[in-house]
Amino acid sequence: MKSTRPSLEKINPPFGSSILVKRFSEPCNNRQPIWHFHPELELVYVNGGSGKRHIGNHLSYFGNGELIFIGSNLPHYGFTDRLSGNKSETVVQMKPDFMGDVFFDLPEMQAIGKLIERARMGISFHEQSRDLLGPRIERLNELDPFNRLLEVVSILHALATAQDYSILNAQGLVLEINMQDNNKVNVIYDFVRDNFTRPIALEEVADLVSMTVPAFCRYFKKISGKTFTRFVNEYRLVHASKLLAEHPSSITEICFQSGFNNFSHFNKKFKEFIGKSPSDYRKHIRHLVA
Repeated sequence: MKSTRPSLEKINPPFGSSILVKRFSEPCNNRQPIWHFHPELELVYVNGGSGKRHIGNHLSYFGNGELIFIGSNLPHYGFTDRLSGNKSETVVQMKPDFMGDVFFDLPEMQAIGKLIERARMGISFHEQSRDLLGPRIERLNELDPFNRLLEVVSILHALATAQDYSILNAQGLVLEINMQDNNKVNVIYDFVRDNFTRPIALEEVADLVSMTVPAFCRYFKKISGKTFTRFVNEYRLVHASKLLAEHPSSITEICFQSGFNNFSHFNKKFKEFIGKSPSDYRKHIRHLVA
Protein backbone atom coordinates (compact mmCIF):
# COMPACT_ATOMS: atom_id res chain seq x y z
CA MET A 1 0.00 0.00 0.00
CA LYS A 2 1.24 3.50 -0.76
CA SER A 3 2.16 6.02 1.91
CA THR A 4 -0.84 7.78 3.43
CA ARG A 5 0.92 10.84 4.75
CA PRO A 6 -1.35 13.85 5.29
CA SER A 7 -1.65 15.79 2.08
CA LEU A 8 -2.42 19.27 3.30
CA GLU A 9 0.01 21.20 1.11
CA LYS A 10 1.93 23.86 3.03
CA ILE A 11 2.58 26.94 0.92
CA ASN A 12 5.18 29.54 1.84
CA PRO A 13 5.53 32.59 -0.40
CA PRO A 14 9.04 34.07 -0.67
CA PHE A 15 10.11 36.75 1.78
CA GLY A 16 8.56 40.12 0.97
CA SER A 17 5.64 38.68 -1.02
CA SER A 18 2.11 37.44 -0.28
CA ILE A 19 1.98 35.45 -3.53
CA LEU A 20 3.82 32.29 -4.55
CA VAL A 21 4.44 31.81 -8.28
CA LYS A 22 5.97 28.60 -9.58
CA ARG A 23 6.72 27.96 -13.23
CA PHE A 24 7.66 24.51 -14.47
CA SER A 25 9.29 24.39 -17.89
CA GLU A 26 9.23 20.59 -18.09
CA PRO A 27 5.85 18.80 -18.27
CA CYS A 28 6.48 16.39 -15.40
CA ASN A 29 8.21 18.73 -12.92
CA ASN A 30 5.08 19.79 -11.03
CA ARG A 31 4.18 16.49 -9.47
CA GLN A 32 1.13 16.41 -7.22
CA PRO A 33 0.11 12.77 -7.72
CA ILE A 34 -1.93 12.84 -4.54
CA TRP A 35 -5.34 14.16 -3.64
CA HIS A 36 -4.38 17.36 -1.85
CA PHE A 37 -5.81 20.66 -0.69
CA HIS A 38 -4.67 23.95 0.83
CA PRO A 39 -6.29 27.10 2.23
CA GLU A 40 -4.70 29.17 -0.54
CA LEU A 41 -6.42 30.05 -3.82
CA GLU A 42 -4.69 28.47 -6.82
CA LEU A 43 -4.55 29.79 -10.38
CA VAL A 44 -3.02 27.31 -12.84
CA TYR A 45 -2.05 27.98 -16.46
CA VAL A 46 -1.06 24.94 -18.51
CA ASN A 47 0.57 26.03 -21.76
CA GLY A 48 -0.55 23.49 -24.38
CA GLY A 49 -0.93 19.78 -23.92
CA SER A 50 -3.78 17.77 -22.50
CA GLY A 51 -4.71 16.03 -19.29
CA LYS A 52 -7.35 15.19 -16.73
CA ARG A 53 -9.12 17.49 -14.30
CA HIS A 54 -10.03 15.99 -10.95
CA ILE A 55 -11.36 18.75 -8.70
CA GLY A 56 -13.84 18.16 -5.91
CA ASN A 57 -16.35 15.70 -7.32
CA HIS A 58 -15.61 16.73 -10.91
CA LEU A 59 -13.77 14.60 -13.48
CA SER A 60 -13.10 15.71 -17.06
CA TYR A 61 -10.52 15.91 -19.84
CA PHE A 62 -8.87 19.05 -21.21
CA GLY A 63 -7.02 19.49 -24.48
CA ASN A 64 -4.78 22.24 -25.86
CA GLY A 65 -3.93 23.76 -22.48
CA GLU A 66 -5.86 24.91 -19.45
CA LEU A 67 -6.52 27.96 -17.28
CA ILE A 68 -8.16 27.03 -14.01
CA PHE A 69 -8.95 28.79 -10.73
CA ILE A 70 -9.37 26.69 -7.59
CA GLY A 71 -10.86 27.97 -4.36
CA SER A 72 -9.70 27.54 -0.78
CA ASN A 73 -9.59 23.97 0.59
CA LEU A 74 -11.02 22.46 -2.60
CA PRO A 75 -9.30 19.06 -3.00
CA HIS A 76 -7.68 18.32 -6.36
CA TYR A 77 -4.98 16.41 -8.17
CA GLY A 78 -2.21 17.97 -10.23
CA PHE A 79 -3.05 18.56 -13.87
CA THR A 80 0.12 17.55 -15.72
CA ASP A 81 2.52 14.65 -15.81
CA ARG A 82 5.11 13.26 -18.22
CA LEU A 83 2.30 12.27 -20.62
CA SER A 84 0.54 15.66 -20.75
CA GLY A 85 2.70 17.08 -23.54
CA ASN A 86 2.43 20.66 -22.27
CA LYS A 87 5.16 23.24 -22.88
CA SER A 88 5.07 24.61 -19.35
CA GLU A 89 2.88 25.02 -16.28
CA THR A 90 2.56 28.09 -14.06
CA VAL A 91 0.96 27.90 -10.61
CA VAL A 92 -0.03 31.03 -8.66
CA GLN A 93 -1.06 30.58 -5.01
CA MET A 94 -2.25 33.16 -2.47
CA LYS A 95 -4.45 33.28 0.62
CA PRO A 96 -8.06 34.39 0.06
CA ASP A 97 -7.34 37.52 2.14
CA PHE A 98 -3.95 38.24 0.57
CA MET A 99 -5.03 41.87 0.12
CA GLY A 100 -6.42 42.20 3.65
CA ASP A 101 -9.72 41.46 5.33
CA VAL A 102 -11.87 44.12 3.66
CA PHE A 103 -10.11 44.85 0.36
CA PHE A 104 -12.49 42.77 -1.74
CA ASP A 105 -15.45 44.45 -0.07
CA LEU A 106 -14.53 47.73 -1.79
CA PRO A 107 -16.95 48.59 -4.63
CA GLU A 108 -14.16 48.36 -7.20
CA MET A 109 -13.11 44.92 -5.98
CA GLN A 110 -16.48 43.24 -5.48
CA ALA A 111 -16.30 41.46 -8.85
CA ILE A 112 -13.08 39.76 -7.71
CA GLY A 113 -14.73 38.86 -4.41
CA LYS A 114 -17.51 37.12 -6.32
CA LEU A 115 -14.92 35.35 -8.48
CA ILE A 116 -13.22 34.00 -5.36
CA GLU A 117 -16.58 32.76 -4.10
CA ARG A 118 -17.29 30.99 -7.43
CA ALA A 119 -13.82 29.43 -7.28
CA ARG A 120 -15.01 27.34 -4.33
CA MET A 121 -16.45 25.05 -7.00
CA GLY A 122 -13.49 25.30 -9.40
CA ILE A 123 -13.55 27.38 -12.60
CA SER A 124 -12.12 26.46 -16.00
CA PHE A 125 -11.65 29.38 -18.40
CA HIS A 126 -12.00 28.82 -22.12
CA GLU A 127 -9.79 29.64 -25.08
CA GLN A 128 -10.24 33.42 -25.27
CA SER A 129 -9.33 34.09 -21.64
CA ARG A 130 -6.66 31.39 -21.64
CA ASP A 131 -4.88 32.85 -24.68
CA LEU A 132 -5.19 36.43 -23.39
CA LEU A 133 -4.14 35.88 -19.78
CA GLY A 134 -1.85 32.85 -20.01
CA PRO A 135 1.20 34.81 -21.23
CA ARG A 136 0.66 37.40 -18.48
CA ILE A 137 0.57 34.66 -15.86
CA GLU A 138 3.79 33.19 -17.25
CA ARG A 139 5.55 36.56 -16.88
CA LEU A 140 4.62 37.07 -13.21
CA ASN A 141 7.97 35.84 -11.92
CA GLU A 142 9.75 38.48 -14.00
CA LEU A 143 8.13 41.25 -11.93
CA ASP A 144 9.20 42.66 -8.57
CA PRO A 145 6.86 41.83 -5.63
CA PHE A 146 4.94 45.13 -5.82
CA ASN A 147 4.24 44.98 -9.55
CA ARG A 148 3.54 41.25 -9.32
CA LEU A 149 0.83 42.01 -6.75
CA LEU A 150 -0.73 44.65 -9.01
CA GLU A 151 -0.61 42.30 -11.99
CA VAL A 152 -2.25 39.45 -10.07
CA VAL A 153 -5.10 41.76 -9.04
CA SER A 154 -5.42 42.90 -12.67
CA ILE A 155 -5.50 39.27 -13.89
CA LEU A 156 -8.13 38.39 -11.28
CA HIS A 157 -10.23 41.35 -12.40
CA ALA A 158 -10.01 40.14 -16.01
CA LEU A 159 -11.09 36.67 -14.90
CA ALA A 160 -13.91 38.15 -12.82
CA THR A 161 -15.35 39.92 -15.87
CA ALA A 162 -14.73 37.08 -18.36
CA GLN A 163 -17.74 35.34 -19.85
CA ASP A 164 -16.01 32.25 -21.25
CA TYR A 165 -15.80 29.85 -18.33
CA SER A 166 -17.29 26.68 -16.87
CA ILE A 167 -17.98 25.88 -13.22
CA LEU A 168 -16.44 22.45 -12.69
CA ASN A 169 -17.86 21.23 -9.39
CA ALA A 170 -21.27 21.85 -10.91
CA GLN A 171 -23.24 19.87 -8.34
CA GLY A 172 -22.16 22.35 -5.70
CA LEU A 173 -20.42 19.84 -3.48
CA VAL A 174 -17.34 21.49 -2.00
CA LEU A 175 -15.59 18.82 -0.03
CA GLU A 176 -14.57 19.60 3.51
CA ILE A 177 -12.13 16.82 4.35
CA ASN A 178 -10.26 16.34 7.61
CA MET A 179 -6.82 14.76 7.77
CA GLN A 180 -8.04 11.25 8.56
CA ASP A 181 -10.52 11.31 5.69
CA ASN A 182 -7.92 12.75 3.36
CA ASN A 183 -5.59 9.83 4.06
CA LYS A 184 -8.31 7.34 3.15
CA VAL A 185 -9.31 9.25 0.04
CA ASN A 186 -5.66 9.31 -1.05
CA VAL A 187 -5.46 5.54 -0.81
CA ILE A 188 -8.75 5.04 -2.68
CA TYR A 189 -8.03 7.51 -5.48
CA ASP A 190 -4.45 6.29 -5.97
CA PHE A 191 -5.76 2.73 -6.20
CA VAL A 192 -8.34 3.72 -8.84
CA ARG A 193 -5.70 5.61 -10.84
CA ASP A 194 -3.50 2.52 -10.89
CA ASN A 195 -6.21 -0.10 -11.50
CA PHE A 196 -9.14 1.43 -13.39
CA THR A 197 -8.36 -0.55 -16.56
CA ARG A 198 -9.33 -3.81 -14.85
CA PRO A 199 -12.42 -4.87 -12.87
CA ILE A 200 -12.32 -3.54 -9.29
CA ALA A 201 -14.32 -5.43 -6.68
CA LEU A 202 -15.86 -3.44 -3.85
CA GLU A 203 -14.38 -5.96 -1.41
CA GLU A 204 -10.90 -5.21 -2.70
CA VAL A 205 -11.03 -1.44 -2.26
CA ALA A 206 -12.95 -1.64 1.03
CA ASP A 207 -10.21 -3.87 2.40
CA LEU A 208 -7.61 -1.24 1.48
CA VAL A 209 -9.11 1.16 4.01
CA SER A 210 -10.05 -1.54 6.54
CA MET A 211 -13.81 -1.19 6.14
CA THR A 212 -16.68 -3.53 5.40
CA VAL A 213 -18.29 -3.15 1.98
CA PRO A 214 -21.52 -1.53 3.31
CA ALA A 215 -19.51 0.88 5.52
CA PHE A 216 -17.20 1.73 2.62
CA CYS A 217 -20.11 2.41 0.26
CA ARG A 218 -21.75 4.75 2.78
CA TYR A 219 -18.43 6.47 3.51
CA PHE A 220 -17.52 7.01 -0.15
CA LYS A 221 -20.95 8.40 -1.02
CA LYS A 222 -20.74 10.81 1.92
CA ILE A 223 -17.22 12.00 1.14
CA SER A 224 -17.54 12.31 -2.66
CA GLY A 225 -21.25 12.77 -3.37
CA LYS A 226 -21.36 9.74 -5.68
CA THR A 227 -21.18 5.96 -5.50
CA PHE A 228 -17.82 4.26 -5.92
CA THR A 229 -19.04 2.49 -9.06
CA ARG A 230 -20.06 5.80 -10.60
CA PHE A 231 -16.72 7.37 -9.70
CA VAL A 232 -14.74 4.53 -11.31
CA ASN A 233 -16.89 4.64 -14.44
CA GLU A 234 -16.44 8.41 -14.73
CA TYR A 235 -12.68 8.00 -14.35
CA ARG A 236 -12.74 5.42 -17.15
CA LEU A 237 -14.85 7.69 -19.34
CA VAL A 238 -12.48 10.63 -18.88
CA HIS A 239 -9.60 8.35 -19.85
CA ALA A 240 -11.57 7.18 -22.88
CA SER A 241 -12.22 10.78 -23.96
CA LYS A 242 -8.47 11.44 -23.77
CA LEU A 243 -7.72 8.38 -25.91
CA LEU A 244 -10.41 9.31 -28.44
CA ALA A 245 -8.88 12.77 -28.81
CA GLU A 246 -5.24 11.71 -28.97
CA HIS A 247 -4.97 8.17 -30.32
CA PRO A 248 -6.00 6.55 -33.63
CA SER A 249 -7.15 3.33 -31.93
CA SER A 250 -10.62 2.08 -32.82
CA ILE A 251 -13.48 2.95 -30.48
CA THR A 252 -13.82 -0.73 -29.60
CA GLU A 253 -10.15 -0.89 -28.59
CA ILE A 254 -10.51 2.28 -26.52
CA CYS A 255 -13.55 0.84 -24.78
CA PHE A 256 -11.53 -2.10 -23.48
CA GLN A 257 -8.36 -0.05 -22.86
CA SER A 258 -10.43 2.18 -20.56
CA GLY A 259 -11.63 -0.66 -18.36
CA PHE A 260 -15.04 -1.41 -19.89
CA ASN A 261 -15.83 -4.98 -20.90
CA ASN A 262 -19.08 -4.31 -22.75
CA PHE A 263 -19.13 -2.08 -25.83
CA SER A 264 -22.83 -1.17 -25.75
CA HIS A 265 -22.59 -0.31 -22.05
CA PHE A 266 -19.55 1.88 -22.81
CA ASN A 267 -21.41 3.72 -25.58
CA LYS A 268 -24.40 4.35 -23.34
CA LYS A 269 -22.35 5.60 -20.38
CA PHE A 270 -20.11 7.75 -22.58
CA LYS A 271 -23.08 9.55 -24.13
CA GLU A 272 -24.68 10.08 -20.71
CA PHE A 273 -21.47 11.53 -19.26
CA ILE A 274 -19.98 13.47 -22.21
CA GLY A 275 -23.20 14.36 -24.04
CA LYS A 276 -22.06 12.80 -27.31
CA SER A 277 -21.49 9.28 -28.56
CA PRO A 278 -17.80 8.25 -28.75
CA SER A 279 -17.81 8.56 -32.55
CA ASP A 280 -19.48 12.00 -32.48
CA TYR A 281 -17.08 13.14 -29.76
CA ARG A 282 -14.08 12.08 -31.87
CA LYS A 283 -15.50 13.90 -34.93
CA HIS A 284 -16.09 17.02 -32.79
CA ILE A 285 -12.50 16.99 -31.47
CA ARG A 286 -11.05 16.50 -34.95
CA HIS A 287 -13.15 19.39 -36.25
CA LEU A 288 -11.81 21.65 -33.48
CA VAL A 289 -8.17 20.92 -34.25
CA ALA A 290 -8.52 20.82 -38.05
